[in-house]
Amino acid sequence: MNIQQISVFLENKPGRLANVALILKENKINVRALTIADTSDFGILRMIVNKPEQANEVLKKAGFTVKLNTVIAVEISDREGIFYDIMSLCDKNDLNIEYTYSFVEQHSNMAILFLRFENGDKAIDVLTKNGYKLLRDEEVRKI
Repeated sequence: MNIQQISVFLENKPGRLANVALILKENKINVRALTIADTSDFGILRMIVNKPEQANEVLKKAGFTVKLNTVIAVEISDREGIFYDIMSLCDKNDLNIEYTYSFVEQHSNMAILFLRFENGDKAIDVLTKNGYKLLRDEEVRKI
């Protein structure tokens, strides 16, 4: 139920994101979802890609600081209030969310919400028991 995510630490200056994109392109690595958190000096690019291990390897070889970690992918309806439903469920069960990002799948009325939890095992248990569909790594890579 855990999805591999790649995090890249970038200096906040022109061209750094383009360099990452070029390396991924040259290695035929497809980005499925991403988010960037930044400060004035650096940023963290978090991505779901089709080949996380290869992305980790090629970006490290290019001199980037890279980390593989896990997130949970929850398939949800693309409707008003669903984000609140999940957030309130997490709140009621004392699940600390470190960060989240999402994308809407183009060919259905579903969205995928990626969540990083302090306690991922507990989150998997709570979400599953409450009827949420958690996607497997291979399912996310095929989208």
